Amino acid sequence: MRKMKALTILSVALMLTLSACGGGNGNTSNNGSNTTESNTATNTTTEPAGNNAATEENDAANEPVAEAINLGGRTVKISMWWDGKPKGETAGEKASLAKIAELEEKYNMKLEFVNIPFDQYMDKFTTAVLAGEPMADISIMEFKRAIAPIKQGLVLPLTDFTTADNDINKEQKRVQKLPAIGGTEYSFNTPGISAVGLYYNRDLIKKLGLQDPQDLYNNGEWTWDKFMEIAKQATTDSNNDGKKDTWGYAGWAADAARHIGVTNGALFVTDTDLSLGFTDPKMAEALEFVNRLYNVENVVKVKSGNKMDWNETNTFKDGDVAMSINYDWNMGDLTFEVGIVPNPAGPQSDGKYTFANTAQNGYFIPKGTKDPQIVYQIFEELQDIPATEEYLGQDWLESRFKNEADIKMAIEHVNGTGRLSIEEGIADFPFFTIMDDVIVKNQSVAATLEKYKTNGQAALDKLK
Repeated sequence: MRKMKALTILSVALMLTLSACGGGNGNTSNNGSNTTESNTATNTTTEPAGNNAATEENDAANEPVAEAINLGGRTVKISMWWDGKPKGETAGEKASLAKIAELEEKYNMKLEFVNIPFDQYMDKFTTAVLAGEPMADISIMEFKRAIAPIKQGLVLPLTDFTTADNDINKEQKRVQKLPAIGGTEYSFNTPGISAVGLYYNRDLIKKLGLQDPQDLYNNGEWTWDKFMEIAKQATTDSNNDGKKDTWGYAGWAADAARHIGVTNGALFVTDTDLSLGFTDPKMAEALEFVNRLYNVENVVKVKSGNKMDWNETNTFKDGDVAMSINYDWNMGDLTFEVGIVPNPAGPQSDGKYTFANTAQNGYFIPKGTKDPQIVYQIFEELQDIPATEEYLGQDWLESRFKNEADIKMAIEHVNGTGRLSIEEGIADFPFFTIMDDVIVKNQSVAATLEKYKTNGQAALDKLK
Protein backbone atom coordinates (compact mmCIF):
# COMPACT_ATOMS: atom_id res chain seq x y z
CA MET A 1 0.00 0.00 0.00
CA ARG A 2 2.98 2.32 0.34
CA LYS A 3 2.67 2.92 -3.40
CA MET A 4 -0.18 5.23 -2.51
CA LYS A 5 2.43 7.88 -1.91
CA ALA A 6 1.46 9.06 -5.37
CA LEU A 7 -1.62 10.55 -3.76
CA THR A 8 0.09 13.78 -2.88
CA ILE A 9 -0.69 16.12 -0.05
CA LEU A 10 -1.78 18.65 -2.70
CA SER A 11 -4.61 16.43 -3.89
CA VAL A 12 -5.66 15.52 -0.39
CA ALA A 13 -5.88 19.19 0.58
CA LEU A 14 -9.15 19.37 -1.31
CA MET A 15 -10.83 16.93 1.09
CA LEU A 16 -13.32 17.64 3.80
CA THR A 17 -13.40 16.11 7.21
CA LEU A 18 -14.90 13.50 8.80
CA SER A 19 -16.41 12.09 10.96
CA ALA A 20 -16.88 9.11 11.94
CA CYS A 21 -19.65 8.24 14.14
CA GLY A 22 -18.85 8.65 17.84
CA GLY A 23 -15.21 9.74 17.30
CA GLY A 24 -11.94 8.33 18.52
CA ASN A 25 -11.63 5.64 15.84
CA GLY A 26 -8.34 6.85 14.44
CA ASN A 27 -9.57 7.80 10.99
CA THR A 28 -8.15 11.30 11.03
CA SER A 29 -4.65 12.59 10.55
CA ASN A 30 -2.94 15.95 10.86
CA ASN A 31 -0.69 17.56 8.30
CA GLY A 32 2.27 19.51 9.61
CA SER A 33 2.51 23.21 8.83
CA ASN A 34 5.01 25.99 9.42
CA THR A 35 2.46 28.80 9.41
CA THR A 36 3.49 31.63 11.75
CA GLU A 37 1.19 31.91 14.76
CA SER A 38 -0.82 35.13 14.61
CA ASN A 39 -0.55 35.84 18.33
CA THR A 40 3.25 35.85 18.29
CA ALA A 41 3.89 37.47 14.92
CA THR A 42 5.87 40.72 14.80
CA ASN A 43 4.62 43.86 13.09
CA THR A 44 6.66 44.76 9.99
CA THR A 45 6.62 47.59 7.48
CA THR A 46 7.81 47.78 3.89
CA GLU A 47 10.93 49.95 3.42
CA PRO A 48 11.70 51.81 0.19
CA ALA A 49 14.47 50.37 -1.98
CA GLY A 50 18.00 51.63 -1.53
CA ASN A 51 18.26 51.60 2.27
CA ASN A 52 21.62 50.32 3.47
CA ALA A 53 22.09 47.36 5.80
CA ALA A 54 22.77 49.54 8.84
CA THR A 55 19.49 51.38 8.42
CA GLU A 56 17.61 48.11 8.06
CA GLU A 57 19.19 46.71 11.24
CA ASN A 58 18.28 49.91 13.09
CA ASP A 59 14.65 49.73 11.96
CA ALA A 60 14.45 46.05 12.82
CA ALA A 61 15.69 46.73 16.33
CA ASN A 62 12.97 49.37 16.81
CA GLU A 63 10.11 47.19 15.55
CA PRO A 64 7.47 46.48 18.21
CA VAL A 65 7.38 42.82 19.28
CA ALA A 66 4.09 41.12 20.15
CA GLU A 67 3.83 40.53 23.87
CA ALA A 68 4.04 36.89 24.87
CA ILE A 69 0.75 35.42 26.04
CA ASN A 70 0.78 34.25 29.64
CA LEU A 71 -2.32 32.42 30.83
CA GLY A 72 -1.09 32.36 34.41
CA GLY A 73 -1.27 28.60 34.88
CA ARG A 74 -4.85 28.37 33.64
CA THR A 75 -6.22 24.95 32.64
CA VAL A 76 -7.54 24.92 29.06
CA LYS A 77 -10.09 22.14 28.66
CA ILE A 78 -11.18 20.21 25.57
CA SER A 79 -14.21 17.94 26.06
CA MET A 80 -15.31 14.83 24.16
CA TRP A 81 -17.05 11.54 24.89
CA TRP A 82 -13.88 9.47 24.76
CA ASP A 83 -10.35 9.73 26.13
CA GLY A 84 -8.80 12.34 23.89
CA LYS A 85 -5.33 12.46 25.38
CA PRO A 86 -2.69 10.90 23.10
CA LYS A 87 -1.39 7.65 24.58
CA GLY A 88 2.12 8.00 23.18
CA GLU A 89 2.06 4.59 21.48
CA THR A 90 2.67 5.76 17.90
CA ALA A 91 5.02 8.29 16.35
CA GLY A 92 2.10 10.65 15.80
CA GLU A 93 0.91 10.33 19.41
CA LYS A 94 4.42 10.96 20.72
CA ALA A 95 4.68 14.06 18.54
CA SER A 96 1.32 15.25 19.89
CA LEU A 97 2.45 14.82 23.50
CA ALA A 98 5.62 16.78 22.75
CA LYS A 99 3.56 19.56 21.18
CA ILE A 100 1.26 19.66 24.22
CA ALA A 101 4.27 20.07 26.53
CA GLU A 102 5.69 22.79 24.28
CA LEU A 103 2.45 24.80 24.27
CA GLU A 104 1.88 24.38 27.99
CA GLU A 105 5.25 26.06 28.55
CA LYS A 106 4.75 28.67 25.83
CA TYR A 107 1.39 29.87 27.15
CA ASN A 108 1.93 29.00 30.84
CA MET A 109 -1.14 26.78 30.96
CA LYS A 110 -2.19 23.17 31.36
CA LEU A 111 -4.16 21.28 28.73
CA GLU A 112 -6.82 18.88 29.96
CA PHE A 113 -8.92 16.43 27.92
CA VAL A 114 -12.30 16.01 29.60
CA ASN A 115 -14.04 12.67 28.96
CA ILE A 116 -17.83 12.90 29.48
CA PRO A 117 -20.14 9.91 28.78
CA PHE A 118 -22.11 10.34 25.57
CA ASP A 119 -25.52 9.95 27.25
CA GLN A 120 -24.73 12.81 29.64
CA TYR A 121 -22.82 15.01 27.26
CA MET A 122 -25.40 17.38 25.81
CA ASP A 123 -27.27 17.91 29.09
CA LYS A 124 -24.02 18.83 30.83
CA PHE A 125 -22.95 21.09 27.97
CA THR A 126 -26.21 23.04 27.94
CA THR A 127 -26.59 23.30 31.70
CA ALA A 128 -23.01 24.50 32.17
CA VAL A 129 -23.15 27.17 29.46
CA LEU A 130 -26.50 28.48 30.68
CA ALA A 131 -24.95 28.80 34.14
CA GLY A 132 -22.10 30.85 32.65
CA GLU A 133 -19.49 28.19 33.39
CA PRO A 134 -18.81 26.06 30.27
CA MET A 135 -17.70 22.51 31.05
CA ALA A 136 -14.78 23.05 28.63
CA ASP A 137 -13.23 25.80 26.55
CA ILE A 138 -13.66 23.69 23.41
CA SER A 139 -16.31 20.96 23.10
CA ILE A 140 -16.89 18.47 20.35
CA MET A 141 -20.54 17.89 19.43
CA GLU A 142 -22.51 16.06 16.79
CA PHE A 143 -24.03 18.59 14.42
CA LYS A 144 -27.50 17.16 14.82
CA ARG A 145 -27.22 17.62 18.60
CA ALA A 146 -25.64 21.07 18.31
CA ILE A 147 -28.60 22.69 16.55
CA ALA A 148 -30.56 23.45 19.72
CA PRO A 149 -27.57 25.06 21.55
CA ILE A 150 -26.83 27.07 18.42
CA LYS A 151 -30.40 28.35 18.27
CA GLN A 152 -30.15 29.24 21.96
CA GLY A 153 -27.03 31.28 21.27
CA LEU A 154 -24.83 29.01 23.39
CA VAL A 155 -21.93 28.65 20.92
CA LEU A 156 -19.77 31.25 19.20
CA PRO A 157 -19.52 31.64 15.41
CA LEU A 158 -16.08 31.23 13.87
CA THR A 159 -15.88 34.96 13.19
CA ASP A 160 -15.84 35.63 16.94
CA PHE A 161 -12.57 33.81 17.59
CA THR A 162 -10.62 33.40 14.35
CA THR A 163 -8.60 35.98 12.46
CA ALA A 164 -7.41 36.36 8.89
CA ASP A 165 -4.02 35.02 10.00
CA ASN A 166 -5.40 31.73 11.27
CA ASP A 167 -4.82 28.65 9.13
CA ILE A 168 -8.56 27.93 9.15
CA ASN A 169 -9.08 31.12 7.11
CA LYS A 170 -6.18 30.40 4.77
CA GLU A 171 -4.92 27.01 3.53
CA GLN A 172 -6.72 24.90 6.19
CA LYS A 173 -3.81 22.48 6.48
CA ARG A 174 -4.10 22.21 10.25
CA VAL A 175 -7.77 22.95 10.89
CA GLN A 176 -10.73 22.95 8.52
CA LYS A 177 -14.01 24.81 8.62
CA LEU A 178 -16.99 22.51 8.85
CA PRO A 179 -20.32 23.07 7.07
CA ALA A 180 -22.43 26.04 8.05
CA ILE A 181 -25.53 25.45 10.16
CA GLY A 182 -28.45 27.65 9.22
CA GLY A 183 -26.12 29.80 7.13
CA THR A 184 -23.45 30.46 9.80
CA GLU A 185 -20.13 28.70 10.40
CA TYR A 186 -19.52 27.59 13.99
CA SER A 187 -17.44 24.45 13.92
CA PHE A 188 -13.95 23.22 13.10
CA ASN A 189 -11.94 20.00 13.09
CA THR A 190 -8.67 18.57 11.89
CA PRO A 191 -8.46 17.27 8.30
CA GLY A 192 -9.61 13.68 8.04
CA ILE A 193 -11.14 10.97 5.90
CA SER A 194 -14.75 9.81 6.09
CA ALA A 195 -15.81 7.06 3.69
CA VAL A 196 -19.60 6.69 3.79
CA GLY A 197 -20.75 4.88 0.69
CA LEU A 198 -21.90 1.70 -0.98
CA TYR A 199 -19.73 -1.15 0.29
CA TYR A 200 -19.81 -4.41 -1.59
CA ASN A 201 -18.56 -7.94 -1.05
CA ARG A 202 -16.10 -8.23 -3.93
CA ASP A 203 -15.64 -11.98 -3.39
CA LEU A 204 -19.37 -12.62 -3.63
CA ILE A 205 -19.80 -10.33 -6.63
CA LYS A 206 -17.08 -12.29 -8.45
CA LYS A 207 -18.50 -15.65 -7.38
CA LEU A 208 -21.93 -14.75 -8.76
CA GLY A 209 -20.44 -13.39 -11.98
CA LEU A 210 -21.94 -9.92 -11.50
CA GLN A 211 -20.69 -6.56 -12.73
CA ASP A 212 -18.30 -4.88 -10.34
CA PRO A 213 -19.92 -1.65 -9.05
CA GLN A 214 -16.58 0.13 -9.35
CA ASP A 215 -16.44 -0.61 -13.06
CA LEU A 216 -19.99 0.69 -13.43
CA TYR A 217 -19.11 3.86 -11.55
CA ASN A 218 -15.99 4.49 -13.61
CA ASN A 219 -18.08 4.08 -16.77
CA GLY A 220 -20.70 6.57 -15.55
CA GLU A 221 -23.35 3.85 -15.20
CA TRP A 222 -23.70 3.66 -11.42
CA THR A 223 -27.38 4.59 -10.94
CA TRP A 224 -30.33 3.48 -8.84
CA ASP A 225 -31.43 1.19 -11.66
CA LYS A 226 -28.05 -0.55 -11.94
CA PHE A 227 -27.86 -0.90 -8.17
CA MET A 228 -31.30 -2.54 -8.09
CA GLU A 229 -30.39 -4.80 -11.00
CA ILE A 230 -27.34 -6.15 -9.15
CA ALA A 231 -29.32 -6.50 -5.91
CA LYS A 232 -31.89 -8.65 -7.69
CA GLN A 233 -29.24 -10.77 -9.44
CA ALA A 234 -27.37 -11.32 -6.16
CA THR A 235 -30.48 -12.58 -4.34
CA THR A 236 -30.37 -16.31 -4.99
CA ASP A 237 -31.80 -19.65 -3.86
CA SER A 238 -29.16 -21.94 -5.34
CA ASN A 239 -30.62 -25.24 -4.10
CA ASN A 240 -34.30 -24.37 -4.62
CA ASP A 241 -35.25 -25.06 -1.01
CA GLY A 242 -37.31 -21.89 -0.78
CA LYS A 243 -34.68 -20.09 1.30
CA LYS A 244 -32.34 -17.40 0.04
CA ASP A 245 -28.64 -18.33 0.06
CA THR A 246 -27.37 -14.86 -0.84
CA TRP A 247 -28.90 -11.43 -0.71
CA GLY A 248 -28.52 -8.26 -2.69
CA TYR A 249 -28.61 -5.76 0.14
CA ALA A 250 -28.54 -5.31 3.91
CA GLY A 251 -28.65 -2.23 6.11
CA TRP A 252 -30.67 0.03 8.37
CA ALA A 253 -33.68 1.31 6.44
CA ALA A 254 -33.55 4.73 8.09
CA ASP A 255 -30.02 5.23 6.79
CA ALA A 256 -30.94 4.02 3.32
CA ALA A 257 -33.70 6.63 3.12
CA ARG A 258 -31.42 9.50 4.09
CA HIS A 259 -28.53 8.50 1.84
CA ILE A 260 -30.71 7.66 -1.15
CA GLY A 261 -32.53 10.96 -0.61
CA VAL A 262 -29.27 12.91 -0.84
CA THR A 263 -28.30 11.09 -4.05
CA ASN A 264 -31.52 12.50 -5.50
CA GLY A 265 -30.96 16.04 -4.21
CA ALA A 266 -33.32 15.80 -1.22
CA LEU A 267 -33.16 16.04 2.58
CA PHE A 268 -35.73 15.59 5.33
CA VAL A 269 -34.65 18.99 6.70
CA THR A 270 -32.89 21.45 4.41
CA ASP A 271 -29.40 22.08 5.74
CA THR A 272 -29.09 25.71 4.62
CA ASP A 273 -32.19 27.29 6.20
CA LEU A 274 -33.60 24.48 8.41
CA SER A 275 -36.80 24.35 6.38
CA LEU A 276 -39.02 21.31 5.78
CA GLY A 277 -37.39 19.18 3.11
CA PHE A 278 -39.46 16.01 2.87
CA THR A 279 -42.26 17.79 0.97
CA ASP A 280 -39.89 18.00 -2.02
CA PRO A 281 -41.03 15.54 -4.74
CA LYS A 282 -37.40 14.36 -4.97
CA MET A 283 -37.66 12.96 -1.43
CA ALA A 284 -40.91 11.18 -2.28
CA GLU A 285 -39.14 9.64 -5.28
CA ALA A 286 -36.30 8.47 -3.03
CA LEU A 287 -38.65 6.93 -0.46
CA GLU A 288 -40.53 5.10 -3.21
CA PHE A 289 -37.22 3.58 -4.31
CA VAL A 290 -36.27 2.54 -0.76
CA ASN A 291 -39.73 1.04 -0.24
CA ARG A 292 -39.29 -0.93 -3.44
CA LEU A 293 -35.92 -2.19 -2.23
CA TYR A 294 -37.29 -3.41 1.11
CA ASN A 295 -40.90 -4.32 0.40
CA VAL A 296 -41.33 -5.06 -3.30
CA GLU A 297 -38.24 -6.73 -4.76
CA ASN A 298 -37.48 -8.89 -1.67
CA VAL A 299 -33.71 -8.43 -2.03
CA VAL A 300 -32.89 -7.28 1.53
CA LYS A 301 -31.60 -9.59 4.25
CA VAL A 302 -33.21 -8.56 7.55
CA LYS A 303 -31.41 -10.60 10.18
CA SER A 304 -33.23 -9.19 13.21
CA GLY A 305 -36.66 -9.33 11.60
CA ASN A 306 -37.01 -5.55 12.01
CA LYS A 307 -36.07 -3.41 9.01
CA MET A 308 -35.83 -0.36 11.29
CA ASP A 309 -33.36 -1.95 13.72
CA TRP A 310 -30.04 -0.08 13.72
CA ASN A 311 -28.23 -3.40 14.19
CA GLU A 312 -29.06 -4.26 10.58
CA THR A 313 -26.03 -2.06 9.81
CA ASN A 314 -23.94 -5.10 10.78
CA THR A 315 -25.79 -7.74 8.73
CA PHE A 316 -23.60 -7.09 5.68
CA LYS A 317 -20.65 -8.50 7.61
CA ASP A 318 -22.19 -12.00 7.57
CA GLY A 319 -20.64 -12.55 4.13
CA ASP A 320 -23.79 -13.60 2.24
CA VAL A 321 -24.86 -10.08 1.25
CA ALA A 322 -23.63 -8.33 -1.88
CA MET A 323 -24.04 -4.64 -0.95
CA SER A 324 -24.70 -2.24 1.91
CA ILE A 325 -24.74 1.51 2.40
CA ASN A 326 -22.30 1.61 5.29
CA TYR A 327 -19.36 3.21 7.08
CA ASP A 328 -15.59 2.87 7.12
CA TRP A 329 -15.61 2.45 10.91
CA ASN A 330 -17.78 -0.65 10.48
CA MET A 331 -15.56 -2.41 7.95
CA GLY A 332 -12.89 -3.92 10.19
CA ASP A 333 -12.22 -7.66 10.65
CA LEU A 334 -14.17 -8.82 7.60
CA THR A 335 -13.84 -12.34 6.24
CA PHE A 336 -14.05 -11.15 2.63
CA GLU A 337 -12.55 -8.44 0.45
CA VAL A 338 -14.66 -5.31 0.52
CA GLY A 339 -14.95 -2.69 -2.20
CA ILE A 340 -16.42 0.81 -2.12
CA VAL A 341 -18.16 3.16 -4.52
CA PRO A 342 -20.24 6.28 -3.92
CA ASN A 343 -23.91 5.58 -3.34
CA PRO A 344 -25.73 5.18 -6.69
CA ALA A 345 -26.97 8.38 -8.32
CA GLY A 346 -30.68 9.13 -8.40
CA PRO A 347 -32.57 10.55 -11.40
CA GLN A 348 -32.29 14.09 -9.97
CA SER A 349 -28.66 13.86 -8.83
CA ASP A 350 -26.37 16.81 -9.48
CA GLY A 351 -23.29 14.66 -8.78
CA LYS A 352 -22.07 16.88 -5.93
CA TYR A 353 -23.38 14.92 -2.95
CA THR A 354 -23.37 11.15 -2.51
CA PHE A 355 -24.29 10.54 1.14
CA ALA A 356 -26.19 12.03 4.06
CA ASN A 357 -23.71 13.26 6.64
CA THR A 358 -25.64 12.15 9.73
CA ALA A 359 -22.61 11.61 11.97
CA GLN A 360 -20.76 14.88 11.35
CA ASN A 361 -19.15 16.11 14.53
CA GLY A 362 -16.85 19.01 15.16
CA TYR A 363 -15.39 21.28 17.78
CA PHE A 364 -17.30 24.32 19.05
CA ILE A 365 -16.35 27.11 21.43
CA PRO A 366 -19.12 27.72 23.97
CA LYS A 367 -20.43 31.13 24.90
CA GLY A 368 -18.72 32.26 28.10
CA THR A 369 -15.30 30.81 27.24
CA LYS A 370 -12.59 33.16 28.44
CA ASP A 371 -10.18 34.43 25.77
CA PRO A 372 -11.73 32.34 22.95
CA GLN A 373 -9.27 33.68 20.36
CA ILE A 374 -6.30 32.45 22.40
CA VAL A 375 -8.00 29.13 23.16
CA TYR A 376 -8.64 28.55 19.45
CA GLN A 377 -5.06 29.56 18.59
CA ILE A 378 -3.77 26.91 21.01
CA PHE A 379 -5.97 24.28 19.34
CA GLU A 380 -4.64 25.26 15.93
CA GLU A 381 -1.04 25.13 17.09
CA LEU A 382 -1.66 21.69 18.61
CA GLN A 383 -2.06 20.37 15.08
CA ASP A 384 1.35 21.67 13.94
CA ILE A 385 3.19 18.36 14.15
CA PRO A 386 5.15 16.46 11.48
CA ALA A 387 3.09 14.21 9.24
CA THR A 388 3.65 10.51 9.99
CA GLU A 389 1.75 9.18 6.96
CA GLU A 390 2.48 9.32 3.25
CA TYR A 391 -1.05 10.61 2.59
CA LEU A 392 -3.94 11.72 4.76
CA GLY A 393 -5.68 8.83 6.48
CA GLN A 394 -3.18 6.23 5.25
CA ASP A 395 -3.07 4.04 8.34
CA TRP A 396 -6.85 4.09 8.72
CA LEU A 397 -7.67 3.38 5.08
CA GLU A 398 -5.10 0.60 4.79
CA SER A 399 -6.73 -1.06 7.80
CA ARG A 400 -10.07 -1.01 5.93
CA PHE A 401 -9.14 -1.90 2.35
CA LYS A 402 -6.82 -4.40 0.69
CA ASN A 403 -7.12 -2.88 -2.77
CA GLU A 404 -5.43 0.39 -3.75
CA ALA A 405 -8.30 1.17 -6.13
CA ASP A 406 -10.67 1.25 -3.15
CA ILE A 407 -8.45 3.65 -1.23
CA LYS A 408 -8.28 5.91 -4.25
CA MET A 409 -12.07 5.68 -4.66
CA ALA A 410 -12.63 6.55 -0.99
CA ILE A 411 -10.31 9.56 -1.15
CA GLU A 412 -11.18 10.98 -4.55
CA HIS A 413 -14.88 10.18 -4.97
CA VAL A 414 -16.45 9.53 -1.55
CA ASN A 415 -14.70 11.67 1.06
CA GLY A 416 -16.06 15.20 1.12
CA THR A 417 -19.28 14.41 -0.77
CA GLY A 418 -21.59 14.32 2.25
CA ARG A 419 -24.49 16.69 2.79
CA LEU A 420 -25.45 17.63 6.33
CA SER A 421 -28.41 15.60 7.62
CA ILE A 422 -29.79 16.90 10.93
CA GLU A 423 -33.40 15.70 11.27
CA GLU A 424 -32.53 13.22 14.01
CA GLY A 425 -31.44 16.00 16.36
CA ILE A 426 -34.67 17.99 16.14
CA ALA A 427 -37.08 17.35 18.99
CA ASP A 428 -40.46 15.90 17.91
CA PHE A 429 -39.49 15.79 14.23
CA PRO A 430 -41.40 12.82 12.71
CA PHE A 431 -38.52 11.21 10.83
CA PHE A 432 -38.73 7.78 12.46
CA THR A 433 -42.53 7.86 12.40
CA ILE A 434 -42.43 8.43 8.64
CA MET A 435 -39.98 5.58 8.19
CA ASP A 436 -42.04 3.20 10.32
CA ASP A 437 -45.17 3.96 8.30
CA VAL A 438 -43.45 3.56 4.92
CA ILE A 439 -41.04 0.68 5.57
CA VAL A 440 -42.59 -1.33 8.42
CA LYS A 441 -46.29 -0.68 7.80
CA ASN A 442 -45.84 -0.36 4.02
CA GLN A 443 -48.07 2.71 3.83
CA SER A 444 -48.30 5.01 0.81
CA VAL A 445 -45.31 7.34 0.56
CA ALA A 446 -47.37 10.28 -0.69
CA ALA A 447 -50.05 9.86 1.98
CA THR A 448 -47.47 9.45 4.74
CA LEU A 449 -45.54 12.58 3.82
CA GLU A 450 -48.75 14.59 3.63
CA LYS A 451 -49.89 13.17 6.97
CA TYR A 452 -46.77 14.34 8.84
CA LYS A 453 -46.17 17.64 7.06
CA THR A 454 -47.82 19.70 9.81
CA ASN A 455 -45.95 17.87 12.58
CA GLY A 456 -42.64 18.36 10.82
CA GLN A 457 -43.19 22.08 10.35
CA ALA A 458 -44.28 22.48 13.97
CA ALA A 459 -41.04 20.84 15.17
CA LEU A 460 -38.99 23.22 13.03
CA ASP A 461 -40.97 26.25 14.20
CA LYS A 462 -40.35 25.24 17.79
CA LEU A 463 -36.63 24.93 17.11
CA LYS A 464 -36.46 28.34 15.46
